[in-house]
Amino acid sequence: MEHRMTQLSFGAMSEVINFLMEIDKLKLVERRTKIIGHGRPENSAEHSWHFAVAAMSLAPFAPENVDISRVVQMALLHDIVEIDVGDVLVYDLAARTAIAEKEAVAAERLFGLLPKPQSTLFLQLWQEYEAGATADSRFAGALDRILPILQNLHNEGQSWRENGISLEQVLKRNALVGESWPELWQHVVGHLYSAQEKGWLI
Repeated sequence: MEHRMTQLSFGAMSEVINFLMEIDKLKLVERRTKIIGHGRPENSAEHSWHFAVAAMSLAPFAPENVDISRVVQMALLHDIVEIDVGDVLVYDLAARTAIAEKEAVAAERLFGLLPKPQSTLFLQLWQEYEAGATADSRFAGALDRILPILQNLHNEGQSWRENGISLEQVLKRNALVGESWPELWQHVVGHLYSAQEKGWLI
């Protein structure tokens, strides 16, 4: 049974506090990737934090036209919609397509809890990330894709093995990383072939 949250008054800050308490639910959304060296799946809130710190840490390697502060904002907001729709495996293309409209509705609901102009700003950042048409969103998208790959490479291919993922799937689905970040991708590709040799990828 879903917990019904009591809404308390905090004056002019009430809508923001309500939003913050609602997004606490992201901590309950489990992903396929497990914490390195442990059996517990990471949750989407943990992934978003990891993504944001990765953006800050890898800033010296980002293209000059990328605004890292905006990438960090996208990282922290990009998966909030999973509160309503859950997490879908990146390699399940049919499910990804089917859930896109539901994610857009979830974004409207969740960011709509905030007062304007914050609600508009957050929604626009999420939409920009999803569209992947700007330098900031392309770099963010590449980082979001690369993190689970790096985790699998350091976790004996855990989620790849559990979901029967092939080398071809990983290379094809993450081609945008190579387009956005060829310097990193060339290293990753070598490790992916090694992972297949070890039996971590089909």
